[in-house]
Amino acid sequence: MKKHTLKAQKREMLGRKVKKLRQQGQLPATVYGKKLESENLLVSSMDFAKVFAETGLTGLIELVLDGSTKPVLVHHVQRHPVKDSILHVEFHQVDLKEKVHANVPLVFVGESPVVVQKQGVLLSLVSEIEVEALPTDLPEKIEVDVSVLAEVDQELKVSDLSIPSGVTVLSDSTVGVVKVGALVSKAAEEQAAQEAAAQTATAAEEGATAGEEGAKTEEASSEKKPEDAAKPEAK
Repeated sequence: MKKHTLKAQKREMLGRKVKKLRQQGQLPATVYGKKLESENLLVSSMDFAKVFAETGLTGLIELVLDGSTKPVLVHHVQRHPVKDSILHVEFHQVDLKEKVHANVPLVFVGESPVVVQKQGVLLSLVSEIEVEALPTDLPEKIEVDVSVLAEVDQELKVSDLSIPSGVTVLSDSTVGVVKVGALVSKAAEEQAAQEAAAQTATAAEEGATAGEEGAKTEEASSEKKPEDAAKPEAK
């Protein structure tokens, strides 16, 4: 596993004042752990972006603070709702001898022959799976080779994935990960839409006809026959 190092310094500025720090290229952060009180930190925005692009939420980072090194994972990244820029980061200090749970992203590699031949379309069903491993064994990603998918409706399940040693999968093994679906052309989609519209129109016409016939029957039954009106009332 590639070694990732990130320098940090303690942060005194809190609240809305941290906006000035961001403008200076600094990123507010916090670090916490089982045997560690939460600390407010600052890291370089540029340096964090480079490291996070490689580690994601599962790659181990050596956080250098006051001359000491803390093994951490990125627990949460807060982003701006519009600009999508990173506003704050939470680091979780881990024990290298204690297993952790994490969601590892899946990366699809290769090409499905049936997709290349434009007979099907690749459907991603799951983007990540939950695993358990020591922090040093935690994979940053798991590759899924889709070149084995040679038929429409064929799929790969969690149980079909190649998992690194030392890693235990916690996700349901029967869950589908990726599948080849039937390729529907635009002409077929238009035809299906026309057929659906025709069926709807037919159903509406049949409903209207049935309604008219029912109304006529009710009207006829409500009228008295002449001979019935001429009969004297029984005493």
